[in-house]
Amino acid sequence: MQKNTSWQKVAPWYKKIVGVEGHFYHQEVILPNTLRLLNLKSGEKLIDLGCGQGVLARAIPENIEYAGFDISSDMIKTAISLDKNLKHRYTTIDATHTILNQRADKIAIILALQNMKKPFAVIRNCAQILNLKGKLVIILNHPAFRIPKHGDWLVKNDLQYRIIDNYMSPLEIPIESSPFDKKNNELSYSYHYPLSFYSEILFDNGFVIEKIEEWVSPKKSTGIKAEMEDKARGEIPLFMATVASKR
Repeated sequence: MQKNTSWQKVAPWYKKIVGVEGHFYHQEVILPNTLRLLNLKSGEKLIDLGCGQGVLARAIPENIEYAGFDISSDMIKTAISLDKNLKHRYTTIDATHTILNQRADKIAIILALQNMKKPFAVIRNCAQILNLKGKLVIILNHPAFRIPKHGDWLVKNDLQYRIIDNYMSPLEIPIESSPFDKKNNELSYSYHYPLSFYSEILFDNGFVIEKIEEWVSPKKSTGIKAEMEDKARGEIPLFMATVASKR
């Protein structure tokens, strides 16, 4: 039997951790930097693939036409209930399927491509949707340093290291929503690929990479280990942002 990789079953968990305005990293890192990279202009249309409960929509300028797509109907219902902008609309759809009759000047995929089983199909759809000179902005948990269940911290001689036991091989990684509450525990899936994979699927679908940025955590530690922890936090990025355009 084929695994159900939909996030519909973990929508309540996701809603709880993200909230109305996004979690700490949404507010402090992801949204400000994504808006900077999108550089939205009046009259442009933005498509948000894997939009969840519409956190990005509530952060963009009010005069931007916006369309959010997500596979989870519950997340889409939440997004609609929180968004009163008449220029915004939401649709429940699998982003790996053909998205008909859509055009956009900018597309954002924020912390969502890593949870889609067929990323090539998603990027192919982006190529079909984007207008000439359109921009695609992809935000990922950093694929070299944040591999669920395959990366960890090691402290040795007052230095903190990041250790990785898997990088080049693709992985399908089950993620438990409530590992200590088996009654309410649900599985979703994260898909790991190396950096070269994302370069390849963008190139194969007619994109050129304009920029890659790596974002670290702005958090600061306290206590006797603060200097060590802050140094490691500033050197090992949490997120990777890629800006690509149609060539």
